[in-house]
Amino acid sequence: MLKELLSQMTLKEKVGQLNQRLYGWQAYEKTAEGMILTDYFKDEVKRWDSLGVIYGLFRSDPWSQKNLETGLSKEEAKIVSQMIQDYVKEHTRLKIPVLLTEECPHGHQGLDSLTTPTNYSVGASWNPNLYQAAQAIVAEELREKGAHVGLISTLDLCRDPRWGRTEECFSEDPHLAGAFTTAAVKGLQGERSERGLASNKVLATLKHFAAQGSIMGGHNAAPVEIGERELKEIHLPMMQAGIDAGALLCMAAYNDIDGVPCHINERLLTTILREEMGFEGAVMSDGCALDGVARVLGGPQTAALALQSGLDISLWDNVYPYLEEAVLEGLLDEAQLDQAVYRVLRLKEKLGLFAQEVDNDPIIATTEEEKIAINTKLAEEAAVLLKNEGILPLTANTISKVALIGPHIHNVYHQLGDYTPYKNLTTCITIAQGLKNVAMSQQVALTDTQGSLISSPIPGAIEEACELAKQSDVVVLTLGGSSARDFSTEFDANGAALSGSNEMTSGENIDLADLAIPTPQMDLLKALHAVGKPIVAVVVAGRPHLLKDCLPYVDALLVSGYPGQHGGQAIANLLFGLSNPSGKLAISIPDENGQLPVYYNYRDTPFKQDYLDISGRPTFTFGEGLSYTNFDIHETKVKQTSEGFVVTGKLTNTGEYAGAQVIQVYAKKYSNDVLPRVKKLCGFTKVFVEKGQTHPFTIQIAAKELSDFDLELKPRRFKDFQLQVETTNYSETFSCSQ
Repeated sequence: MLKELLSQMTLKEKVGQLNQRLYGWQAYEKTAEGMILTDYFKDEVKRWDSLGVIYGLFRSDPWSQKNLETGLSKEEAKIVSQMIQDYVKEHTRLKIPVLLTEECPHGHQGLDSLTTPTNYSVGASWNPNLYQAAQAIVAEELREKGAHVGLISTLDLCRDPRWGRTEECFSEDPHLAGAFTTAAVKGLQGERSERGLASNKVLATLKHFAAQGSIMGGHNAAPVEIGERELKEIHLPMMQAGIDAGALLCMAAYNDIDGVPCHINERLLTTILREEMGFEGAVMSDGCALDGVARVLGGPQTAALALQSGLDISLWDNVYPYLEEAVLEGLLDEAQLDQAVYRVLRLKEKLGLFAQEVDNDPIIATTEEEKIAINTKLAEEAAVLLKNEGILPLTANTISKVALIGPHIHNVYHQLGDYTPYKNLTTCITIAQGLKNVAMSQQVALTDTQGSLISSPIPGAIEEACELAKQSDVVVLTLGGSSARDFSTEFDANGAALSGSNEMTSGENIDLADLAIPTPQMDLLKALHAVGKPIVAVVVAGRPHLLKDCLPYVDALLVSGYPGQHGGQAIANLLFGLSNPSGKLAISIPDENGQLPVYYNYRDTPFKQDYLDISGRPTFTFGEGLSYTNFDIHETKVKQTSEGFVVTGKLTNTGEYAGAQVIQVYAKKYSNDVLPRVKKLCGFTKVFVEKGQTHPFTIQIAAKELSDFDLELKPRRFKDFQLQVETTNYSETFSCSQ
């Protein structure tokens, strides 16, 4: 059917299917009489007699200038999405439905949507199954509004936390990030199937391909200076995990690799992605990326080169309209154009858009109560306890009054991250609200004050905070950063912030040379410490901040990342012992800027690790995290199977609280020619155990995880190697061969 449809299409109609030029929020207006479609939208339909894809129809944020009044509610979104489809059906010759794509890096960036913890937090949960449940909610919400595709960051690996988009990274490790990529695809699309998607599922667009996390100096969209071995070992496994899970869309990255921009890199987008990795889907451009290439090569040449390289769908640029000219001038074979159009049509078929006049109403299986429970639990499991000198958990037996202080406590946007829509604040729980809820139930008094802004002092605020501290038994202090945008933010054409407000210290284009906690917050911390009361620090941020200098002033340290719209409740539950911290660092935390990079999986070669002036080893590294309880691992065994290896054992909770432990398995000493990594995560599991109980565990290590690339960059399996099983205060190594 698709080939027959393609044969009927004119060149102009084909080009229209590959253009995603519209800023979708400009396609409608809300009037006193109701919704209307704009001339901006209608002119684009008329231009191509076809319309392939629209991005961000429902987007709501300061850049789109669609807020709670001007943006689309859940009900309005469904109406407008249907108006779009009806208009295209009535005003185009072939009546091909439109694919509606929406941003959902941590929940849909539209009104009436659940905002989950950001990837930086999620990775620290080491619980892909729970994340998959959260993504299933995102899929339901998107499809309920009429959208078909969710754009989600899963392919960026953090190798330099100075990068402002670190919050979109699950980890510094490809295996862990790959597990969450699999969970994202399954949550959004469902289990892999040759049949179409269920009515409450959407296609996942995985971004960004590839190696964006290794940009020079942490500068957004900067050059990437890595070799092909590093590319294949570190930056491609997440995409392979997505392909294996059924992903049919990915987005090219802004950066170059070895001097060749990803958007016109045929070796990357065709040879590696399609031929070697087996990707059968479509590749989308990042916003306005082709315009940058066209400034050098010109429009028709860039359009032809990008499509020939394997880029199928544009985004906002003025380059893919030149595809028609490129074919007519002989720069591009129409057969290559047809291949890209076929990929787009196939996506629409997968969604069932040709099989019905309108989408069936999706089956919404998740209640609002279930959404809150899943989102809160994800935020709880993502928090990492790094220090606790007996002060946590807080209980009415040991304290009667808490002083809550910090720049994050009342502003929910400080705990939500970049790419966040305007929120109905009644559906969110700030840190102050969460602690108030729990403190009241525990019969503990709570007072609060900001103490400072994120990056600026508040006159007289430190003195006020110290007075509250003097009258309290313990101080809970938030430290860190914020990705909150506001209308003072200046934006580039692709939506990246050109300059943030004083409160924005993270997010796209907000790169930092210094990862230290901002000076006003450190001044506040030191002043509170001088009061002499115990201090529990909660770090709210989208990237690792330097925490070593904070340690002498705090009795406990909890890293929450950006915990989402119910994060305030999650933090309160953790501090008061209603939940037990179980997160482990997924990204190492440097002590000093000069230590960077500090990722754990560097090459195993003898070198002087310490500097003359500081240690080369960070205090907190990948995989670390404490609990309120203690665990004992015993009877650990490693056995080879037909599919790889299996690690088994038993975990006993020897402490006073129910809790969870993450058991990690690393490969070591696996190569004699190519330098192996010091260690390489190849398997893990998170095991929940009641106090006093013992639970068996099993970790399957797939054969593909026990492989690398030989001197000619051909895949090979490890021959002789070690498997190291690790948890907090436990490590055991097994010699293996295959």
